[in-house]
Amino acid sequence: MISLHLFAPCSFLAQETSFDYSHSTSGKPPGPVFWICWSVFVILMVAAMWKVFTKAGQPGWAALIPIVNVYFLCKVAGRPGWWLILMLIPLVNFIILIILDIDVAKNFGKGVGFGIGLLLLPVIFFPILGFGSAQYQGASPPPPVYARPYFVQFGFRLSLNAAMPSRASADSRARM
Repeated sequence: MISLHLFAPCSFLAQETSFDYSHSTSGKPPGPVFWICWSVFVILMVAAMWKVFTKAGQPGWAALIPIVNVYFLCKVAGRPGWWLILMLIPLVNFIILIILDIDVAKNFGKGVGFGIGLLLLPVIFFPILGFGSAQYQGASPPPPVYARPYFVQFGFRLSLNAAMPSRASADSRARM
């Protein structure tokens, strides 16, 4: 049997049983100034996203619903809606958000720098995009997908040398 006296010197490793869930140093919830500032921020961002969505031909109410607004942001950026799933994967979502913000900026006629501004300072750049004179130019069409021949899709490789004479043999026949 293991004696508990052996662990007495390790009492500093014991967990503390009282937890403090407060985010302030005085133990009080945030005051009214915080809530007023937070409300102004949220209303500004929702209004800016609403204007961006309506300029892009998407429903403005989508800015109100947390996950739905990411879906419609994908649509404004010209990306497929299933990218929403990629936004739910940790670390991948940062890369996808960078791509989405740059694509949104490009679709409104802005550059990559403006897209990075949308990423780093959305409280400034989304209102500029929504309430400014930028017009939605539409997503650039995806590159064309060329159909591959049937035999290439399933891994069959045909030797065209056997079926078609080479150029050298055709030139040698023409000299005869």
